[in-house]
Amino acid sequence: MKTETASGLILRTRPLTETSLIVHWLTPELGRIATVAKGARRPKSPFAGKLDLFYAADFSFSRSRSSDLHNLREVKLLESHSAIRTDIVKLQQAAYAANFIVQATETETPLPKIYQLARRFLQSLCGQTPSAPNIFAFELRLLRELGQEPDLTDARLTPGAKKIVAAMLANDAPDSTRLKLSAAQVDELRDWLHGFLIFHLERLPRGRSAALAAAG
Repeated sequence: MKTETASGLILRTRPLTETSLIVHWLTPELGRIATVAKGARRPKSPFAGKLDLFYAADFSFSRSRSSDLHNLREVKLLESHSAIRTDIVKLQQAAYAANFIVQATETETPLPKIYQLARRFLQSLCGQTPSAPNIFAFELRLLRELGQEPDLTDARLTPGAKKIVAAMLANDAPDSTRLKLSAAQVDELRDWLHGFLIFHLERLPRGRSAALAAAG
């Protein structure tokens, strides 16, 4: 059976058996795919220390002919994003971003720009204090990649909030943590994006309230 290679981020993991693990990946060229890591839960598994949430890795797999669960062969860890696992707020924000991507995208469809967006978001979380603007910027940029960028001419936002949204969406967008938002603007953008997400996605991605509440 032919072996394929890819680079990816681990969005989810869950046990399959007492010894095996299902690993859900986000990759640029293959999109979202799921693999079975046989024996990964054994202490001496060759996968030990290489498969955890938000790890970035190069990996190889062989496609299943009967299901959408493919057989994971080898993994080369590139980045563990370890800072996320030492801060509950960062972990909640990373989990929300993963839930958003899973809800809004199809499996096995190329997602190069969304993959790069996710990598930048995780790197930003590792190096900075988590904040509500960081979440807003991620939501806006992901909506843009999904073809659902908001039209600010019709948006029910104050002029100041519109400028913030435009800055977050600019091609040379500054780091969102450097944007100064008042408490009122944070509330305004949180509520506006809440309604916008429900309208376009039919339901709010799981974990948004917790990610924003924890960020203060």
